Amino acid sequence: MSILSGKKILIGVTAGIAAYKTASLVRLFIKAGAEVKVIMTPASKDFVTPLTLSTLSKNPVYSSFFNEEDENAEWNNHVDFGLWADLMLVAPATANTMSKMATGNSDNLLLATYLSAKCPVYFAPAMDLDMYNHPSTHQTFKKLQEFGNIMIPAESGELASGLVGQGRMAEPDTIVKFIEKDILGKLPLEGKKVLITAGPTYEAIDPVRFIGNHSSGRMGIELANVAANLGAQVCLVLGPSSLSVNHSLIRVINVISAKDMYEAVMLEYETSDIAIASAAVADYRPKNISNQKIKKKDTAFSIELERTNDILKWMGTEKKHQFLVGFALETENEEENAKSKLKNKNLDLIVLNSLNDKGAGFKGQTNKVTLINHKLGIKAFDLKTKSEVAQDIFNEINTLKNE
Repeated sequence: MSILSGKKILIGVTAGIAAYKTASLVRLFIKAGAEVKVIMTPASKDFVTPLTLSTLSKNPVYSSFFNEEDENAEWNNHVDFGLWADLMLVAPATANTMSKMATGNSDNLLLATYLSAKCPVYFAPAMDLDMYNHPSTHQTFKKLQEFGNIMIPAESGELASGLVGQGRMAEPDTIVKFIEKDILGKLPLEGKKVLITAGPTYEAIDPVRFIGNHSSGRMGIELANVAANLGAQVCLVLGPSSLSVNHSLIRVINVISAKDMYEAVMLEYETSDIAIASAAVADYRPKNISNQKIKKKDTAFSIELERTNDILKWMGTEKKHQFLVGFALETENEEENAKSKLKNKNLDLIVLNSLNDKGAGFKGQTNKVTLINHKLGIKAFDLKTKSEVAQDIFNEINTLKNE
């Protein structure tokens, strides 16, 4: 999964020969998981058709404030476009359009939208060599960047005029990689490693049966997604789960038993900056595992159990620079038990949830948590989706780490 997955991207297309590249650009953004809308200047339609970009983006393409063919149609509100987008990209950005952007001229829908945009704005210049090198063009570059816009440098090569030099719009894959890198470089967890345990563990009784629990791993996977979207390199140690993980910044280590999980954590913990133990690890395992399926008998059957390694206790004991988060799923004396675990396991933060709360616990899409930090500060949250809960947890982690 790209860092662009789920992003709302508004592409502004202007009247340059490089406009033909926007078809590939739209396709790459869609492939990365983004939602794309396109605004064209009227003259840009001479270089690439709205139908092409509409088909690829799966959204209508806009080029004017109103539909001339339908006098009853609603007007195309530039303010709404500017508020909708998570980022705006003007590509190709011609000398004409950039000069208007720099001076506040808004004589078309694209320019009016640019002036209304609340999101980061990227621009990819494209023009002939002499135009690119003209002093007024460089003043425009400077002014646009002073406004906070982000320039994607033009490349050198053969130009439409036959000249060879700088002025070619960056290739679509270069533009996408530039934006991904720029977003990642500004994220709070960029350069950090986050270790997360998730899911259940299965402790074998025989080749057929095991001791396990109802955890799906969803909470841990949502935490991994949030961490990755904040720029972290994530190592997710995942017990048996039917859920899929697909993000370029998440490395998954699949495990089965508590012993497997313990060994994986031991290898990854030292190099981690943040560690979150959200897995539902078995506290006990069969002392003796049968090599053959145990046959049913008429008499009672018992299994001797032994303790598994306490992974979270080990992490707390070995903690040096790591920010350590644990989970407490309780059914009685919830807050008291969570505080005790926070202290005994040497945690920086504990996430408490109760099976007594409707919508919390295993398998569901929602959770209701209370966060208790190492100073015993308490924050209780309403029932939310696990994705929203994961965001709340990382908001608290970032707040505590910056204190």
